[in-house]
Amino acid sequence: MAEKKAIKKEAIKEDLMLAYALQNALLHDGKAREGAVLSKLFQVGLKKKDIKNIMPILKETIRKVNRLRKEEQEKQFQTIKKLVKKPEKKEGLVALPKAKKGKVVMRLAPFPSGALHIGNAHSAIINDYYTKFYKGKLFLVIDDTIGSAEKYVCKEAYRLIPKSLEWLKIKFEKPIIYKSDRLEIYYEYAEKLIRKGSAYVCFCSAEKLRKNRKEGRECGCRQHPIPMQIDWWKRMLEGEFFAGQAVLRIKTNMQHPNPAFRDRVLFRIVDRKHPRTKNKYKVWPLLDFSWVIDDALLDITHIIRGKDLMMETEMERLIWKILFPRYDPVILHTGLIQLEGIKISKSKSLKEVESKKYIGWDDPRTWSLQSLEKRGFMPEAVRNFCLKLGISDTEIKAPIDVLYAENKKAIEKSNRYFFIKNPKKIKIKDAPKLHALTVAIPLHPDYKKRGNRILKVGNEFYISEDDKIEKDKTYRLMYLFNFQNMQFLSTKLDKKLNAKHIHWLPTCERLIKVSVVMPNGEIVRGLGEPTIRKLKVGEICQFERFGFCCLQKKGKEYKFWFTQK
Repeated sequence: MAEKKAIKKEAIKEDLMLAYALQNALLHDGKAREGAVLSKLFQVGLKKKDIKNIMPILKETIRKVNRLRKEEQEKQFQTIKKLVKKPEKKEGLVALPKAKKGKVVMRLAPFPSGALHIGNAHSAIINDYYTKFYKGKLFLVIDDTIGSAEKYVCKEAYRLIPKSLEWLKIKFEKPIIYKSDRLEIYYEYAEKLIRKGSAYVCFCSAEKLRKNRKEGRECGCRQHPIPMQIDWWKRMLEGEFFAGQAVLRIKTNMQHPNPAFRDRVLFRIVDRKHPRTKNKYKVWPLLDFSWVIDDALLDITHIIRGKDLMMETEMERLIWKILFPRYDPVILHTGLIQLEGIKISKSKSLKEVESKKYIGWDDPRTWSLQSLEKRGFMPEAVRNFCLKLGISDTEIKAPIDVLYAENKKAIEKSNRYFFIKNPKKIKIKDAPKLHALTVAIPLHPDYKKRGNRILKVGNEFYISEDDKIEKDKTYRLMYLFNFQNMQFLSTKLDKKLNAKHIHWLPTCERLIKVSVVMPNGEIVRGLGEPTIRKLKVGEICQFERFGFCCLQKKGKEYKFWFTQK
């Protein structure tokens, strides 16, 4: 009996292999792929320890499947396809490891080199989601240590970062924490590290250090006694050494597989002026060390960061074991998120803003959260977009059209109006005697209870110069009448005419001058219908056959920002 059960169990495994092999073959022109089939088997319970036993059977199964004609593969698959499990659709984010309600503490630590952009929003929203879900806390830690000469602190970012997070409805603890306020704390723990014999002041040149790292050789500075190291450290803080002359290093294994990990810099001397502390401090921690101290003192339980920071994580864990041996946060490393269809560069935007090439941090070319708000993007659309991306340990490529689709759901009920860019005048012969009469056009075709906008009409109209009027072709002025060769035809909407619809404005109305800032920074100008005057600043409307736009300023010219198609 036991033998029969074993045979039956083995037969089921073979059927499962066959089902996935046939499925894979049908997806790839009749040729199943061993790796792909194996991957599917792992998803349905295959263990690594069983690979050796099943591989001969799997190879033989795939060989037999690949010898079949496609019709035969399809026929066989139909008989056993019920064995193939459909992948489960996962809504929302996965559970945080070791997370407990009311105990989760996370942090956002943006470097203030400018406004947060759509790429930064993903990390912020994910952290906010988890802390709200677990009823925890989220700290905003402005990472304003002095960086490199190329990556420097932008004073305006101190105002822009909190405002954009609040726009996204991200709830963070108050007050905001600034690393530039915590230098004395970092100095205190640096001295503790020195006293434990785990850090030293180094006077070696960069060239000598690179050579030592490459050869796995300890530098002579490392061997000096602790009292001497403490003295040099205090002299660094007192300003006796100049930038580049001395740094504080962590002691690591000089045989570490990654040379860049060996005796990394913890503090360096910087002569540049800081936007908040001016010239009060000259010795600044690198981000590795500041994260070590802040995460431990704030008792951060979960950290989500990019895979590009895995070495920094290893460094931090090394220092935590020395300074905070009981502290052990959960750290999740995520793949890079790329948005297809746009190019984002914080450093480039900073240069363009400072050079006045961009009108400011809300320039649409920055893709900053301020620019999205000004364009008329809804914060819930940005949140939904980012949450759908989720987190993954592999690179994520997301088409920007997905964000547009999310936003359109939020704004598609906006009122509609006529806007004529680069207007030109036309006159229609034998038009009905409509002069001084009016036409009612719905504010939204799907919401007729909302009412109409009323336009006076005659026989002269403005249309866009993009609408080329061709001989013997039929056109329809939307909601009004049909014409051909500038001659009136009829008022009734008749699909048989195959008329091209164009929008228009009557010359007899008191029209509005309109300008629209486009996503590429260009400005489109034209005329808008009088009803636009009823719009409020910040309100979104849809200019028919042009796109959604957000009103930013009223005056002699009404200024809009283009939202999307």
